Amino acid sequence: MIFITAKFEVRAEHAEEWPRIAAEFTEATRAEPGCLWFDWSRSLENPSEYVLLEAFRDDEAGGAHVNSAHFRAAQEKLPPYLVRTPKVVNVSLEQEGWSELGEMAVPGGEG
Repeated sequence: MIFITAKFEVRAEHAEEWPRIAAEFTEATRAEPGCLWFDWSRSLENPSEYVLLEAFRDDEAGGAHVNSAHFRAAQEKLPPYLVRTPKVVNVSLEQEGWSELGEMAVPGGEG
């Protein structure tokens, strides 16, 4: 699995509308056969910062993503709304999905 975390600092005047601005890219990416997840969160400390957690099945799926028409469209559409180039952490893992955080196990909770 390829796991990617990216931080996007959105211009303050566009921060509230970022989910709508990125919606087409988000929906198209989630529809890719190799996409495991593509989820946005908003920082509690900085309301202009959005964090993207994304995962792809393997290198082939990651390559298909960055070579897709919707990725190229996002490369043109999204940067004008940003303060700076997004920061990213990108790793490959021998894992297929989420594991449980055993240190915070919920007694009787579902897995």
